[in-house]
Amino acid sequence: MISFAPMLDERRICPSILAADFARLGDQVAAVMDAGAKVIHVDVMDGHFVPPISIGAAVTKSLDSQVHGAGGWLDVHLMIEHPEQHVADFADAGADSISVHYEATPHVHFALKAVREAGCHAGLALNPGTPVTAVNALHGSFDHLLCMTVNPGWGGQTWIPESNARIDALRSVLPGDVPIQVDGGVDAATAGPAVTSGAALLVAGSSVFGAADPAEAYMDLARAAGAR
Repeated sequence: MISFAPMLDERRICPSILAADFARLGDQVAAVMDAGAKVIHVDVMDGHFVPPISIGAAVTKSLDSQVHGAGGWLDVHLMIEHPEQHVADFADAGADSISVHYEATPHVHFALKAVREAGCHAGLALNPGTPVTAVNALHGSFDHLLCMTVNPGWGGQTWIPESNARIDALRSVLPGDVPIQVDGGVDAATAGPAVTSGAALLVAGSSVFGAADPAEAYMDLARAAGAR
């Protein structure tokens, strides 16, 4: 595992491989990392917590050497039921950070503890309909907060307009050293306002890998957000 500290130092665009061409996954990841990306986001879906099924630990493992060899880290987002049962598999596959959903388990404290005990930094993910106050009983249990800005499960969705006020509210109740990550509908138009509201880590899938030139799209988005 590498230090998570660089993620806290600067704003970051986190390209999500959910939107990548899996026939060219290694090449596309290399292109965005060569363009400056350091955080590669891995969206994991189980067909239960969210309707689609995406990828698992084997794909994460396939990126381990490539991403870490380029000085980056793997940011895994578990959109799955009972994530505590799968944390070890993703940690063993090379994840540096693992986010679990507040809504996905009755044992969210245990799940976050499992992430840290596996040697990864813990992210708490909140769906758009979950009250901001849900974080109040969990302070100190997670290292970053993942605010969903669309309903989880599908790429290419439109940013929920109320998300900016939600990010503001989260920023007001979280300690200053806990960064906010946003996921869903991030593009050149929504990135700047998200940063203004308090987001530091912006997950972008379709707006990067859905473009004709993912490297150029990544750089455009980074400029729009004042990010890396």
